Amino acid sequence: MKLISWNIDSINAAVEHKSDRGLMTWGVLEKIAEAKPDVVAIQETKLKVDGLTKKQKAALEALFPDYHFYTNSSSARKSYAGTMLMTKEEPLNVDYPAIGAPGEMDQEGRIVTAEFNDCFVSTVYTPNAGGELARLDDRQLWDDAYRQYINGLNEQKPVIFSGDFNVAHEEIDLKHPSANHHSAGFTDEERSHFTKLLDAGYTDTLRAMHPNEAGIYSWWAQRSKTSKINNSGWRIDYYLVSNRIADKVQKIQVVDTGARQDHAPLELDIEM
Repeated sequence: MKLISWNIDSINAAVEHKSDRGLMTWGVLEKIAEAKPDVVAIQETKLKVDGLTKKQKAALEALFPDYHFYTNSSSARKSYAGTMLMTKEEPLNVDYPAIGAPGEMDQEGRIVTAEFNDCFVSTVYTPNAGGELARLDDRQLWDDAYRQYINGLNEQKPVIFSGDFNVAHEEIDLKHPSANHHSAGFTDEERSHFTKLLDAGYTDTLRAMHPNEAGIYSWWAQRSKTSKINNSGWRIDYYLVSNRIADKVQKIQVVDTGARQDHAPLELDIEM
């Protein structure tokens, strides 16, 4: 089973591909389609509340023929956040859960979960703690609610879940840890909550297969022209699996996106 997960930072920008960045984004999407994954998980779709437009759906259907599309859009803010799953096999069930998170976080389209015979496949776009950590308290409540949600799935069958978790777990997961201890995505609070998630019975597949390898990142800041050139990045995107299926993971890698900064996709191969 091949799965690919990516924070695309706007499906519309990819479909329109009018700018240089849009062209690069569309090129990455084409690369994903060529791999013919069983499931594609997308975060930060920025879709309208009613989902894909006719143009967007037509473009994606041409690129991913015979796939099923499931979108969860933000109803709290226009063209904000949002998640999507594209699956070859039609799931038994698809859920767009409200997990009891605070404020608007449950209305931002942050989770899609598909149930299959042998497992759940879920994607998440975890809220960012924000500038000056304005959302850090709510973010911690989100993390607790999300962990409880995943645990509920895990009680039924194994879970494969991916996305932009907006946290670099350990110092090895970003280029400049000492300068970022009070930055969103690397606070003690966010890191400890990610540890709690793993301790609840889940495996960080990339770190399990590359335990001591530095320099593996999934995000490079757009505002720094040299971040990708210098590999000055963060690993904030993950594929996690229930511990009881961790030995079935065959490969996990960051997909090369060339000169395009921001997020890169992750590709997971697992025997299910």
